[in-house]
Amino acid sequence: MLEKLGEVLRKATDKIANAIFLDKNLVDSIIRDLQRALIEADVAIPLVKELTDKIKKAAFDERIQEIEKKEHIIKLLHDELLKILGERADFSLEKVQNKIMFLGLYGSGKTTTIAKLGNYFAKRGHKVALVGLDVHRAAAAEQLKQLAEKQNLPYFVNPKEKDPIEIWKAINPQLKDYDLILIDTAGRHMLDQELLKEIKTLNQEIKPTKTILIMPADIGQAAKKQSKEFQEAINIDGVIITRMDSTAKGGGVLAACSETKAKVYFIST
Repeated sequence: MLEKLGEVLRKATDKIANAIFLDKNLVDSIIRDLQRALIEADVAIPLVKELTDKIKKAAFDERIQEIEKKEHIIKLLHDELLKILGERADFSLEKVQNKIMFLGLYGSGKTTTIAKLGNYFAKRGHKVALVGLDVHRAAAAEQLKQLAEKQNLPYFVNPKEKDPIEIWKAINPQLKDYDLILIDTAGRHMLDQELLKEIKTLNQEIKPTKTILIMPADIGQAAKKQSKEFQEAINIDGVIITRMDSTAKGGGVLAACSETKAKVYFIST
């Protein structure tokens, strides 16, 4: 979906750059293509209208000369899309030991993403350990174990213990030799009071250097509400969007994250 959106944007900017004059028919044609592509990508309609209104206004602004006008519209399109979909955010690590706690609802892809990130940073020379603190989902510890073994990553789980704080206290002394600890936490079908209490308690105990929200692309524009709720509950540093290779449209979740000022660090497939 984002490739399709990119292709439409490339064609739109080419049309603007190659036009001798920006007449009404050309501008209307570009705006129709943009609107269709952005709405198909699940970007909220008010945001789409706001962008296309700005382009139309710039195209018919008599104060701007024709050559400058084309450059002005292309820059406007670029800047406004960055505002809607968000700018690049670098996932930087601290020089001290990094403890990164991952949050998200059931089925968002937390455990799988943690294993992918573990592999990503291990390949870049970091000593990585995976820690499983999801005591509610029966197969959570086993899934983390299997994924860690597949990637040859050290892991710490205790499927018999049902208190995540106790697991952390027991594991913590064994983590001193690792510079990056990736911590899996429990999910729920919704952000309820029980989950809220658990993640707040874990946050106080672990004192993570980063807190990352894992969010599936197929959540669409509902991402705005979810990222806002998690942000209010516990200060999240950023978001990783999963399932971008599904039938998900992608634009909705990117726009929603940008609106709530949640930085998107990675998109994954």
